[in-house]
Amino acid sequence: MGYRVVATDDVEEVPERPCELRRIGSAGGLENFALNYFRAEPGEQPPLMYHSHSEQEEAFYVLSGTLFVETPEETFEVAEGSTFVADPESPHRAHNPADATEAVELLAIGAPAVSGDASPYEPDE
Repeated sequence: MGYRVVATDDVEEVPERPCELRRIGSAGGLENFALNYFRAEPGEQPPLMYHSHSEQEEAFYVLSGTLFVETPEETFEVAEGSTFVADPESPHRAHNPADATEAVELLAIGAPAVSGDASPYEPDE
């Protein structure tokens, strides 16, 4: 048996990111899925780019504020207490618009916990 408690504030922030990122799943020793905490101020975006994953399913659970997620078809407005889910090969860009009045906090969950399967997506202009 194995149990752990991870205090999010005790997990070091990942440097050189466009917003606050704490890899709480790694700190807790999770191996089968990724679990990350993000806090994005107005004008910031949690992921580094508009992207899709080749293998990973990804979900964003909004703890506070409102998250906006752009896709090729539409932009979703994800309210506090709601979850946005992206299947593999589904391009998306999560962000907190510059005109937002507050930060957005969210948990990003991805499975399987694979590295390097994110591909940039360039929307048609």
